[in-house]
Amino acid sequence: MAQRSLRFLGAAGSVTGSRHLLKNNNEQYLIDCGMFQGARVLRERNWQPLPIEIGALRSVLITHAHLDHTGYLPRLAHDGYRGAVYASQGTAELMGVLLPDSGRLQEEDAAFRNKHRITRHQPALPLYTEEDARRALALLQPQPLDSTLALSAAAQVQFHRAAHILGSCFLEIRLGSGDDARGILFTGDLGRLRQGASQMLGSGPEPPDNVDYLVMESTYGDRLHPDDDVAPRLAELLRAALQRGGVVVIPAFAVERTQKLLFLIKKLMEDQLVPRVPIHLDSPMALAAIEIFLRHTDEFNPATRDLIRRFGQPQNWDHVFFDHSPTASRAINNQAGPMIIISSSGMATGGRVVHHLAQRLPDARNLALFVGYQSPGTLGFEIRSGKNPVFIHKQPVTVRAQVAAFEEFSDHADAEEMISWLRRMPRPPRRIFLVHGEPAASAALAQRIQRELGWNAHPAAWLEEVPLE
Repeated sequence: MAQRSLRFLGAAGSVTGSRHLLKNNNEQYLIDCGMFQGARVLRERNWQPLPIEIGALRSVLITHAHLDHTGYLPRLAHDGYRGAVYASQGTAELMGVLLPDSGRLQEEDAAFRNKHRITRHQPALPLYTEEDARRALALLQPQPLDSTLALSAAAQVQFHRAAHILGSCFLEIRLGSGDDARGILFTGDLGRLRQGASQMLGSGPEPPDNVDYLVMESTYGDRLHPDDDVAPRLAELLRAALQRGGVVVIPAFAVERTQKLLFLIKKLMEDQLVPRVPIHLDSPMALAAIEIFLRHTDEFNPATRDLIRRFGQPQNWDHVFFDHSPTASRAINNQAGPMIIISSSGMATGGRVVHHLAQRLPDARNLALFVGYQSPGTLGFEIRSGKNPVFIHKQPVTVRAQVAAFEEFSDHADAEEMISWLRRMPRPPRRIFLVHGEPAASAALAQRIQRELGWNAHPAAWLEEVPLE
């Protein structure tokens, strides 16, 4: 009888830090290698050594490019991992932008903290560097979506479309053969089943196959997304802020969310629903990420492809500025409104958007606009929740700016969509492990699965290890 188990090294009881260790006899696989974000107690886990023997890992498998699923990989490489990293082609290309940028921003942040002496550590150090990120990228072995890969004589993986972001997939791993065979499916982040005006990808996630165990995200396990057309309200908010001479600061996830926003705002401006003002994409990765998206238009829906045909490439728009260098980023703070700044990170956990918020929040003419999930403990969560003042770089910042938020831009399936997706399974899995959700969201989804489907669903706990019998 094979000895198999699954251990949850991250995204268990929290939304970030996705890392799941799968053991199959003497083989060990790490599914996702994400960075913890949010509250300090979570971020400090990034500095704790993984409770595994890195040399024993046979390979790392990645569901999609977001940093809460990939952002720890450079640290793993820094600590000695030299094995293969498997991801889809689109995911690999996006990682080639995201990971070096993450290392560069961490180096910039450490340098800023040391210069201004706002660190508990002397000196402040980055979790990893840009060079560590490039070392990790050298391990990537991209795979086509919908392909099957032999991991060993006793294991294989299929890459199914998850429709969360470009290149995203859920991983179906088959272990053993005959009566001893087992199937485990890792959803990563599931995309939307209902398609709205703010969605870019062409269709929802593929239906799930027969599996024995399911590791499923639960980010929105206790709520539903609004179905309203986002464009009229977005136009109203932008128009009001810009007409009063304000600056709109949008903390945006650099992959997918920024591209959605950019094309939608461009359409509102060209349709004369929003004043035509400068748009600053203050992210070193912005142009590279957009170029990747334009190479993979086959994954987009017809409405998105129509926008690309209508407006062309954003790098050719005369009122859009790509601010690559720290000098260019700082120069934005010397400019008056009206203008729009789109900058990462999406939850304002770090990066350049933190400096823009510190500069612009005290002015009542301005607008801070949130378009994604804000995890408790993040600066984005505090601002969105109405905390005043907030502390940025240990200094109090008064919030006089207007604050608004949208749920419609989410790339995650909501509770109803996840239940609908589960109903497509040919038969119930033996157990469902819920990850990537706050405790209340995971618990609510587990109760709903048990109530409506009668299936065994269990919110995973951090560092919990369960046998796969």
